[in-house]
Amino acid sequence: MTVTVSDRIEKKIVLKAPLARVWRAISDAGEFGEWFGLEFDRGFAVGASVRGTIVGTTVDPEVGKMQQQHAGTAFDIKVERIEPQRAFAFRWHPFAMGDADYSKEPMTLVTFALEPQDEGVLLTVTESGFDQIPLERRAQAFTANEGGWSIMVGVIGKYVARSA
Repeated sequence: MTVTVSDRIEKKIVLKAPLARVWRAISDAGEFGEWFGLEFDRGFAVGASVRGTIVGTTVDPEVGKMQQQHAGTAFDIKVERIEPQRAFAFRWHPFAMGDADYSKEPMTLVTFALEPQDEGVLLTVTESGFDQIPLERRAQAFTANEGGWSIMVGVIGKYVARSA
């Protein structure tokens, strides 16, 4: 199910894996990087600024191939919240591609919320705060990330299924 309004993107998927497995996939920087296609310079901790560099995912070769056009692009996330086996959240500059300086722009908030279900774990990925992004790039950032999250919830599904 997808919910789309101008300020927020929401994607939901039921992952057929144990809660502890899904939690590791979203909260461990190494595992997150593997399915998302990033290499992080340090682990996740509340308040930490973490730099990720795009390397391309190996979980889905088609997605990894799409990511190669951005290989080597680095960006920063700021870890906001870690609630074990419940929620992980960070801020970032959405669709911060190219040589522009995005550091003065507001960041969006990305939240991964977990809810145990009979058949696995309901993962809800929400990115909010697009209304604060400068108008000249707001629509492009929203559209790119809306499509990106549609793809990435499928990739995490493949990742946790193969290693559950």
